[in-house]
Amino acid sequence: MDKNSRRIVVTGMGALTPIGLSVEEFWNGMMNSKSGGALITSFDTSRLDTKFACTLKGFEATNYMDRKTARRLDPYAQYAMAAASEAIKDSEINPENLSDEERAKIGVIFGSGIGGIQTFYNQSVVNYTEGPQRVSPFFIPMLIPDIAAGYISIHYGFRGPNYCIVSACATANNNMIDGFLLIKQGIADVIVAGGSEAAINEIGIGGFNSAKALSTRNDSPETASRPFDSTRDGFIMGEGGGIIILEELGHAIKRGAKIYAEIIGMGLSADAYHITAPHPEGIGAILAMNMAIENAGIKPEEVDYINMHGTSTELGDIAETKAIKKVFGEHAYKMNVSSTKSMTGHLLGAAGAVEAIASILAIKNDIVPPTINFVNPDPECDLNYTFNKPQAKKVNIAISNAFGFGGHNTSVVFKKFTE
Repeated sequence: MDKNSRRIVVTGMGALTPIGLSVEEFWNGMMNSKSGGALITSFDTSRLDTKFACTLKGFEATNYMDRKTARRLDPYAQYAMAAASEAIKDSEINPENLSDEERAKIGVIFGSGIGGIQTFYNQSVVNYTEGPQRVSPFFIPMLIPDIAAGYISIHYGFRGPNYCIVSACATANNNMIDGFLLIKQGIADVIVAGGSEAAINEIGIGGFNSAKALSTRNDSPETASRPFDSTRDGFIMGEGGGIIILEELGHAIKRGAKIYAEIIGMGLSADAYHITAPHPEGIGAILAMNMAIENAGIKPEEVDYINMHGTSTELGDIAETKAIKKVFGEHAYKMNVSSTKSMTGHLLGAAGAVEAIASILAIKNDIVPPTINFVNPDPECDLNYTFNKPQAKKVNIAISNAFGFGGHNTSVVFKKFTE
């Protein structure tokens, strides 16, 4: 088969989010315009400017792995294993029945924007108070951001390409894009792709506070994530994980897999502007979306929905809006866009995967998830952001955007599957 003719579809999904600990719960949360924002209760926030976040509710690592494994994994890797468990089960790939040849064609490309920051924090305290001889022998494996991909491959026996890409909040998109490209090239038939993050602790919140990136709306955590609203004052930290199973179409059909959607294109670019601020005119986002549209072989007016990066920051929301208007022209006002971060908060390295799942479900169900918490219009944000409630709409093609500190820009194009 010509490599360029290989089609890639999504045959499984797993989501662990602040508004639901499964794909079904996540979707139901979005359909009910649910906010994940709440005051932090797991540690003392008295010294922090921001005292709230979008945390996971009711997560128990031992529901997904044995206690010994859980103790040896940073929370970000626990979240990865949980999302993988759901996604692989959903795909109906049975790891126990795979031949050695089949195992060699299934890879795991999975990353984290920050990695094991909780482990780093805990072991730094141990080093300071008790000395380096008391530092855990699992410190380094628990810390590094590639270890989740390694654990997933070890647990399921997948011997194909195995690594992680780290590109801040574009991480999950970059990992999915690499999976797409590897299957296109015939290097793999199946890729477990996505990202996870667990950075809600004192040093994580403190660092983003110092960067003036977070909302400080402590009196109303549930409404603090308000993309495109004129009173937005920063993003809200989220945590969790997301995975999609990418599979070559012929391979999926041969084993009778259900197919959620097809991934048809991708775009990558750099702002080459600033380490944390987006280019004010959205130049990098324009390049990424234009590349994705060209790579997918579609016209801009064929796009029905964009899951925007939409972090609820003053500069970012405007820059992305400008970029969409530049790429799509008049069609920018005819399609739906939204920011599901208004509900989940910003999952950093996991954001792209979770938002890809939201985009895929929008295609599957022909319903656009909303941007909640909107009250006050911003004249510079004038698109159809699907405010406050989901909207029924025929969605054949959706784009999911993810941008990261460092000026990384990524766009992924999904399409309703037809043979």
